[in-house]
Amino acid sequence: MAASKTSDLARLWWRILQMALTAVWAHRLRSCFVILGVALGIASLTIIVAAVDGAERRAYEIVDSFGPDAVFILGGDIRNRAVGQRTNTLSYDDAEVLRQSLPGAYRVVPMRAQHNLPVRFENNKMQVATIVGATAGYADVWNWPLSEGRDFSEEDIARGAKVCLIGDTPANELFGKRSPIGRTIYIDKLPVQVIGRLSYRGFSGGGGSIDERIILPITTLTQRFNLDRKYFRALRVKFTSTDNMDFHVENLTSLLRKQHNLQTGQPDDFSILTADEILKFLSMFKGGLLLFLGITAAVAIVVGGFVLANLFYLSVDERKSEIGLKKALGAKNSAILLQVLAEAVTLTLLGSLFGMALGMGMAQLLERLGILEILFSWRVFTYSTLSSVAIGILFGLRPARKAAAMVPIEVLKG
Repeated sequence: MAASKTSDLARLWWRILQMALTAVWAHRLRSCFVILGVALGIASLTIIVAAVDGAERRAYEIVDSFGPDAVFILGGDIRNRAVGQRTNTLSYDDAEVLRQSLPGAYRVVPMRAQHNLPVRFENNKMQVATIVGATAGYADVWNWPLSEGRDFSEEDIARGAKVCLIGDTPANELFGKRSPIGRTIYIDKLPVQVIGRLSYRGFSGGGGSIDERIILPITTLTQRFNLDRKYFRALRVKFTSTDNMDFHVENLTSLLRKQHNLQTGQPDDFSILTADEILKFLSMFKGGLLLFLGITAAVAIVVGGFVLANLFYLSVDERKSEIGLKKALGAKNSAILLQVLAEAVTLTLLGSLFGMALGMGMAQLLERLGILEILFSWRVFTYSTLSSVAIGILFGLRPARKAAAMVPIEVLKG
């Protein structure tokens, strides 16, 4: 008996689905409008989910590259940015004090930079966005492996050697598939020998792609480009352990404040960045992205839902005779309601598939243009499918109830 009821119910559902598909096909133009309206909303949703997933992945990649066991110090208070505030507040004396007195620190690398300098090798030329000056251990302090060659030595720094580490982008631009190691390039008019090639990182930092840079000994950069010999712009400190990073930051802050003769109540004239702070900033950015794209997606989905509801009200009015005849022949109110809902959900599911394809295409375009970082995951399919079903039920319910409530005699009489 139970098996018979189950079989009858399955046949009823299959019959309702068949009639729904027939109705959808019979009104193809109207169905296309509904599918398109829903697809635009789902496309927006696809982009937001893929963008948020991509931003989250990139945030952890950046934090991993930055290093949870290190801090980055900039001259000046970048949070307040007071008018007229000095930014060159870090000195070589500061670096030496940190090397000798900061507990747990095993690598201290001061840095400064020149920007947008012409670089040439034979007949190949390019403009390099960032030329960095640093001390020994640059690759190690930034967790940046060398794909070939070696890092600076203390001797290179001491004698201001005309050597360099080259990033992946200028290496490809200037040398193609050839190894740059041992070859001489010209930075502006300065000849330097390439001793190491930095591996590809693939993300942007301040001033453009992080791979588009060349590293010189800081003494070489200072001497050859006539820069201030007392101060530098930034300092990177690496610790032996990630334990007690808050304690390390407190010690670092105290030492620098003492070095700079800052009194109690005076603001810091330097800024300390850690992996946690970078992650917080990126989380805020992700939250802003989520809010902006979320509102856009919600508006698009609601518009698609209203298009569906209005077209289905029109469809129900046009199909009064059909619905009245079905009810006169014994169709139950629930069967009529389920058929109209099945039509709505079928259209929204088709809109979902079209919207996901459209959204993926738009997302890949945005990624190629460098506007967003995109990652497609199972969440895109899940959220899009659930949203489309919700749109179909929510906006198709009132037209379905209107159809189910029709009185056969009045409809057929009209």
